[in-house]
Amino acid sequence: MSMRTPETAYGTLIEPLTLKIERTLPGPIERVWAYLTESELRRKWLASGVMEMKVGTPFEFTWRNSELSADPGQRPPGASESHSLACEITACDPPHKLAITWGRSGGVSFELKEQGKDVRLTLIHHRLPDRDTLLMVGPGWHAHLDVLVARLTGLEPAPFWDEWLRLKAEYAERIPA
Repeated sequence: MSMRTPETAYGTLIEPLTLKIERTLPGPIERVWAYLTESELRRKWLASGVMEMKVGTPFEFTWRNSELSADPGQRPPGASESHSLACEITACDPPHKLAITWGRSGGVSFELKEQGKDVRLTLIHHRLPDRDTLLMVGPGWHAHLDVLVARLTGLEPAPFWDEWLRLKAEYAERIPA
């Protein structure tokens, strides 16, 4: 992945402490849906965790960010080798919409829309608790989506931690205090 991030790849605030990121991904939509919902595919770009595709169903995500790229880069001080988060499915309309709870935030929604051979992904992370959390989550989603794009296009992702650190500095400049 390039060190020059296209302007359209950055998340934007659509209300205070709610982040929206959009990406165009190579389809078909069923393939992108599988990367969102199947643990073995999702662990290659985000986190593992088996989900039963039913509203109200709890599950757990487990991140191992150092395993997302051949060269993980330099893990930041204080970042653990793995961490987990209990979640619950709050909306599920295969293969178009998935929404889940996410810690102390208002949750995350993923919407997929076909655009010819491509798929438009809209990710919204609702009502984050504070700016510090936003400055962790924004670059996190951005970096994870960069890995997803690489996986879907058959490319090797850039070193995850190096990208996350670079993006964290950029998001700190882009998001008002």
